[in-house]
Amino acid sequence: MAEVTSELIYEVLKAMPDRLGKLEDKMDEVKQELQAIRTHQLAMQQDTQNIYSALTRQDTRLERIERRLELTESPLAP
Repeated sequence: MAEVTSELIYEVLKAMPDRLGKLEDKMDEVKQELQAIRTHQLAMQQDTQNIYSALTRQDTRLERIERRLELTESPLAP
């Protein structure tokens, strides 16, 4: 096994600031990508809500048309 010397430890410690800087840059990239995913998810949730709203309006309109045309069945009386 290689002997650990002060010079070896010093060389490893000298490289640490560069490595930490690169790590911070990568973390920033991950944060940006995560924010983009969140934004996309919110947009999809809004689209889904818009679809549900449109379906509700269509359902209400269809029920009104059926009532006017007397197409709905009346409930059976016991």
